[in-house]
Amino acid sequence: MNSFMSWVGGKKALREEVVRRFPIYYERYIEVFGGGGWVLFHKDPGNDFEVYNDFNSLLVNLYRCVRDKPEELIAALRYVLNSREDFERARTALARDSPMDAVRKAALFYQIIRYSYASALTSYGSQPHDMRANFPLIEQAHRRLARVVVENKDFEKLVRQYDRPVSLFYCDPPYHATEGYYQNIGEDGFTEKDHIRLRDTLLSMQGKFLLSYNDDEFIRELYDAPGIRIEPVTRLNNIRQRYDPNCQFSELLIANYDMHERERASVQLNLFDYEKEEDDDEIFEGTY
Repeated sequence: MNSFMSWVGGKKALREEVVRRFPIYYERYIEVFGGGGWVLFHKDPGNDFEVYNDFNSLLVNLYRCVRDKPEELIAALRYVLNSREDFERARTALARDSPMDAVRKAALFYQIIRYSYASALTSYGSQPHDMRANFPLIEQAHRRLARVVVENKDFEKLVRQYDRPVSLFYCDPPYHATEGYYQNIGEDGFTEKDHIRLRDTLLSMQGKFLLSYNDDEFIRELYDAPGIRIEPVTRLNNIRQRYDPNCQFSELLIANYDMHERERASVQLNLFDYEKEEDDDEIFEGTY
């Protein structure tokens, strides 16, 4: 299923590549830098214990309202206007951090996500958009998030809390050399020290991690360690599509396990079925 929102750095275009590299077995799924939640919404909910986390408190409040108060949120969004004036009023109200209830704050934040240019929250998008078209998405997300724990923690504290040998952590941090962009969306910014701190946290965990990054020499060197696998992937560069069709953006998937174990297991099962069919044919032929 799709996410109910777009977000800077969202994994809509890469979600299939990410999910197909999940390990075969895990009992806990923790999305460390949740953002738009495209991977969480795309994966099979199964019976695993799921955690969504983000350090942006406005984003986490929105997720909690979608999960727990969808009807109130939809009611608060029903009559918002797609106008520059309304957009600026919403931004100003959130910037002032004035006292308001959780649903009102979530509605204002969702409004500026949907009406801003490229969902960057900084400038009015000047594009037609029917807010009511989002209501079925919010209701669908409400049902999907019903059993998901929503956290608002620093990544290191989150990992320490949920780390077990049966845990799978998916991490999609701000990409290296683009960290300043995230300061425009209610975050304090991700520094080079944070990239190193994330590496140290992941390399010392008990569980498994899958990490997505931009293909960057600093990141390649950072994760050049025993037992760590790095795989380049590409996706369409959405930003450049208007003037450079089919332009690709290079990314890295990094893990501390075999990212192709699902694929290999599937091949083995198919091979077993094929051999079984041959055996059955021989038995059948021998009955004549």
